[in-house]
Amino acid sequence: MNRTALSLAAAVTALAAVTGYGVLTAPADGAGTATAAKAPARLPVERSSLLCPAPSNSQVAETVYTSFTPAGGPPGSGATAGEAAGRAELKPSAATGDVTTADPRKANAPKRAVVADKPVLALTQPGRPVTAEADGGDAPALVGAASGRLAPGWTTQQTTKVPAGGGRGMLGLSCTPPDTDFWFPGASTVQQRADYVHLTNPDDTATVVDIELYGPGGALKTQLTEGITVPARSGVPVLLSTLTSAPAAEDVTVHVTTRSGRVGAVVRSADEKLGSDWLPASADPAGSLVLPGIPADATSVRLVAYAPGEDDADLRIQLASPTGTITPAAAESLHVKSGMTAAVDLKDVTRGEAGSLLLTPARKGRATPVVAALRVVRGKGDDQEVAFIPATGPVGERATVADNRAEGTTLSLTAPGGSAEVKVTASAGTEGGTPVTKTYKVPSGTTLAVPPPVPAGLKGSYALTVESVSGGPVHAARTLAEPDDGLPMFTVQTFADDRGTVEVPSAEQDLTVLDD
Repeated sequence: MNRTALSLAAAVTALAAVTGYGVLTAPADGAGTATAAKAPARLPVERSSLLCPAPSNSQVAETVYTSFTPAGGPPGSGATAGEAAGRAELKPSAATGDVTTADPRKANAPKRAVVADKPVLALTQPGRPVTAEADGGDAPALVGAASGRLAPGWTTQQTTKVPAGGGRGMLGLSCTPPDTDFWFPGASTVQQRADYVHLTNPDDTATVVDIELYGPGGALKTQLTEGITVPARSGVPVLLSTLTSAPAAEDVTVHVTTRSGRVGAVVRSADEKLGSDWLPASADPAGSLVLPGIPADATSVRLVAYAPGEDDADLRIQLASPTGTITPAAAESLHVKSGMTAAVDLKDVTRGEAGSLLLTPARKGRATPVVAALRVVRGKGDDQEVAFIPATGPVGERATVADNRAEGTTLSLTAPGGSAEVKVTASAGTEGGTPVTKTYKVPSGTTLAVPPPVPAGLKGSYALTVESVSGGPVHAARTLAEPDDGLPMFTVQTFADDRGTVEVPSAEQDLTVLDD
């Protein structure tokens, strides 16, 4: 008889890495009675993935990628600086296709092949960001993975500047982890807009993606009957207006789901008059939402919301300003019918003071889950520029946004509930500089918009990491502004909890398998 010992700790760690949470019970004294395991420990994740879409189809586009992992490990994880750093790399996708026809199955063939073995960007040291550049319209989607001490909190920012043409503007995006379900309120199929949903498959097998469109009158009839196939380790942009024969709609909600596998998904919007930017996915449907970081000088703000359930939603609209929570004169509430997209023009709702939008149930006890996003415009006349702010969750224990500049960067912190305190760390620069940390207190119901701390002796760009210290939840966003020949170019990125740790149950009992 052979006696094979199995490592319970290894098995549990593997389970937690896949599911994010697990519970173990073990027989007590061999009697078959379940006993609760000890409270789960929080350990750093050992691997993470990020996907960056193809940045632009403009030949005059200039793109900068900035990759960063915070130093010291996740808060409360017990990680030490002596652990192996690991590696984080972003590589080109194997191929890129372009779906713009009524029959997307015929348009899935790659239009160009790229070498996918050589990394575009490689990070080897926590605490110091690294950058890479790509010019023109041939830059492919990127597929990336991080391991070891570089995995917890790994983030990559993709910033593209297009100085002229139909896609002009400053486009910013925090590259996203793969998932299976995405909501994008705020898209459009009108003639002056060219909105593409970019799908990136990180895995070694093809996946099939379904795209549903919902306008003010409900579902838009789609010409997709068998979904869109995204080849292995490839990126595919899909022009939304070609997916439906329904009349053009100014406000559309896009729902992306996978039948198998997982993808990265994000919408790139280009408006002939307002410029272009990325529209990231909204936070998961919820009864209350926060949309942080509306710039003080916003000249137009449009709220778009969608109710995916069976019930209508009545939302109370409030603005968390620097001095408190107020009800905008332009709109006090919004009624969202089930399965339909609703929108309201909030005009210059901030009136010269930065703020964040708070959506709550109009009647207590009647919380209906919704998704939402803002279209924000700065400037007037021919000198206007657009950005999007999706509903986002709180920063949690820690969240990071990379590619901040010494000038033109604004950090917005919003405490929708109780007052809160956060610690903000400016990392070393990509080309030099010493990290700086500063603590901020955010009063209840307000938005604090400040120039963030800048590393001493900064050279290049840097990352901003926000950590919760005490009090209620905090939602955060970063505005990056870079005027160009009279155009108020800007982009807004929200902070999302980096989920740098995972709960791993502890167990006292060893498992032994007896083989005859």
